[in-house]
Amino acid sequence: MATSNLLHRYSSIRDALIEVGLFTPQLDGALVEGSRKETGHTSWRIGLDPLFLAADQLTFFQELGPQLLRFSRALNHLYGESVRGTQPSWVATWLDQGKPEALVTYSRMKRFRDDLPRVIRPDIIPTQDGMVITELDSVPGGIGLTACMSQLYALAPVPSSAVESPRPPQLIGGQNGMIDGFAAMLRSQLILPGGIVAIVVSEEAKDYRPEMSWMARELTARGLETHCVEPRQIRFTEEGLRLPDAGDRAIGLIYRFYELFDLPNVPKHELIQYAAKKGLVSVTPPYKPALEEKSAFALLHHPALAPYWRTELGEELFLHLTTIMPRTWILDPAPVPPSAVIPGLSIGGRSVTNWSDLAGATQKQRHFVVKPSGFSELAWGSRGVSVGHDLPQHEWAAALEAALAAFPHTPHVLQEFHKGRQFQVEYFDAPAGEIRTMAGRARLSPYYFVTGETAELAGILATVCPADKKVIHGMKDAVMVPCSVAQEPTRTDPHG
Repeated sequence: MATSNLLHRYSSIRDALIEVGLFTPQLDGALVEGSRKETGHTSWRIGLDPLFLAADQLTFFQELGPQLLRFSRALNHLYGESVRGTQPSWVATWLDQGKPEALVTYSRMKRFRDDLPRVIRPDIIPTQDGMVITELDSVPGGIGLTACMSQLYALAPVPSSAVESPRPPQLIGGQNGMIDGFAAMLRSQLILPGGIVAIVVSEEAKDYRPEMSWMARELTARGLETHCVEPRQIRFTEEGLRLPDAGDRAIGLIYRFYELFDLPNVPKHELIQYAAKKGLVSVTPPYKPALEEKSAFALLHHPALAPYWRTELGEELFLHLTTIMPRTWILDPAPVPPSAVIPGLSIGGRSVTNWSDLAGATQKQRHFVVKPSGFSELAWGSRGVSVGHDLPQHEWAAALEAALAAFPHTPHVLQEFHKGRQFQVEYFDAPAGEIRTMAGRARLSPYYFVTGETAELAGILATVCPADKKVIHGMKDAVMVPCSVAQEPTRTDPHG
């Protein structure tokens, strides 16, 4: 493909993203003043093509949504049974650790018992041995960004040739899969006939307001009136919630784009909770912090709970999930009895009986990460993550000590580190005016929207970071593109 044609393709994508406020150009590698640095994904390297996945990988992702929905349902049931005493009480104790009592009580209300997150987004690292899920996100960013990029990459000009005619990329989810999937999910949650949808974005999450505003406009254009608003814009009445900026229309559904740890800083959050409790409005994701913890991976791998998981998930799915979800442990500082060990954790072939054993591990032995389990401003955006083999021994020991000390208010987890395999991606280096190839490691973020009892794959966002980066997340050096299915180009006869 000629450089001029590639530049045209790049420019069409970049200019469209800038126009809708989802991209900030870089100047000589530095971010433009006022951009959102690494947290809001407004500056990155624009790839020339989607990231291509093989057909068997697409099958994996298509099957994963229903599997994770079953896991989410089983986790919700496990928590409820633990509260009611028919499963070990320490399950609920762990999942509730550090949460305000009022929020825990609210989340346990009978009317919310079966409520589950309706957006499922795992973060997945492709390794040489297969896919590894590092965590699940119930309040994910990137919905609007992935939707917009899917449209742009589907429509970006693809030059033709006398010998080969490359077909437009077959994006996973299609050109409008993200929008259609999100719309179907929201419609299924509306409880008020004629009510509008309010995507409520907090100040903490304001970096994502442009993409959710874009999504709101797209949904409205498709007949589902949706507004992206700040919490203070909502008006409370005894009959329900209303939006003065939309003609004082009644709100039938709130899509919660704020983390539960941030509730004290969210204006009118108590009124929103009251309206939901009274059945005047529906809210998704539900106010259930127990379902937003990375500790769930530790529960899946805990040997005492294996019979429960086998019963709820079935043997095949249980084994599958324990393979693709890395072994994880909750960093609970409670003393381990002399006759016991920390289940499944060993260093140098020796079972670990005390977390202090881990502090003295060699660099080769500490292929682990420490990160907040949830309910913390450090639990998203790759903040608060310590990679064991990337730290000097004293810093690793300090990270463990700090995590254990934080347990009463912010539980942390220890998780196996899995190294991603390398990808080669092309991007346009705007300052240099050149096409470059980068060797990097990828994080794949599929978006599943739950409607009824089904979880449909709507699109996959790939974030490819330089190979020397240990933690993969949105950054100015990353290439971010939607994913497509690899296919052979259509051969044409040059003689007609």
